Amino acid sequence: MDMEQKADEFRADFNRLRAEVGKVIVGCEGTVDGVLTGLFANGHCLLEGVPGLGKTMLVKTMSEALALEFSRIQFTPDLMPADIIGTNMIVEDQGGGREVQFRKGPIFANIVLADEINRATPKTQSALLEAMQEHTVSVARTTHKLGEPFFVLATQNPIEMEGTYPLPEAQVDRFLYKLIVEYPSQDELAAILDRTTRRDVVSASPVLDGARIVEWQRFVRDVAVAPKVTDYVVRLTLATQPKSGFSPPLVDSYVRFGSSPRGAQAMLLAGKVNALRAGRFNVSFDDIRAAALPALRHRVLVNFEAEADNIGSGQIVKQILDSVPEAAKVV
Repeated sequence: MDMEQKADEFRADFNRLRAEVGKVIVGCEGTVDGVLTGLFANGHCLLEGVPGLGKTMLVKTMSEALALEFSRIQFTPDLMPADIIGTNMIVEDQGGGREVQFRKGPIFANIVLADEINRATPKTQSALLEAMQEHTVSVARTTHKLGEPFFVLATQNPIEMEGTYPLPEAQVDRFLYKLIVEYPSQDELAAILDRTTRRDVVSASPVLDGARIVEWQRFVRDVAVAPKVTDYVVRLTLATQPKSGFSPPLVDSYVRFGSSPRGAQAMLLAGKVNALRAGRFNVSFDDIRAAALPALRHRVLVNFEAEADNIGSGQIVKQILDSVPEAAKVV
């Protein structure tokens, strides 16, 4: 099978999974596409929105559409790291002796819903760092491997809401995408009411399994990227860093810290998924531009002046896209 045929198969699987999720979730097309992009790019996603917009329902529906083990962790201020990753316990064996056994926590699943992640303390949030980056959990000098695929979908309320903690920068940087869940439109709200207030509740059915997801995650990394496209990703990333020589005035005035290299990796991997969705086996500039905002908005940290002037990171990323040319200037 050639690459073009396999790219067509990928697109068919992507669209089949998207359609299955769409049986339950009304609207939110951009959010659904972003979550599926994160899954196939083997990255994690952070969903932000006020309570009641269906963030948790989206994650649960996606788990139903995949034949994978699902786990939900409700983050609260009293949640401890051991409640997430597990802990060693002394148990009595059949002979009356005692031994230490590791009891796995809810992090040991294929799809993990970290619900309202910013309602737990930073200490508890940090328990996810190793799992999200290395797909391993270390307890008492022993490293435990997580199953594949491993996908964390976290929801959070806006930071200005009561009872929330800001996510540590190192935690935020582990997410490939940050997606903003918007309010439904008039027609979407009517459809939501129609689907959720009847006796017969619609649910999703499994359409893909774990082996197929892992196969596509590996295939995504084989998508070709031209040097000029890689250079564009590099310049976009550097443009988020103040006084870098690539940054526009808005970045120099309002940004404390720009994106890490993970931001560039996120744009490139998501760009590869975007290319396959379009039936191509090579990444275009448009594929990168489509990935830039959700890949960079949470990695651009603004300063106090930006907060005072009501300048958000999303606005800054959009200006970067407008100011950085696709073709590098020839000196």
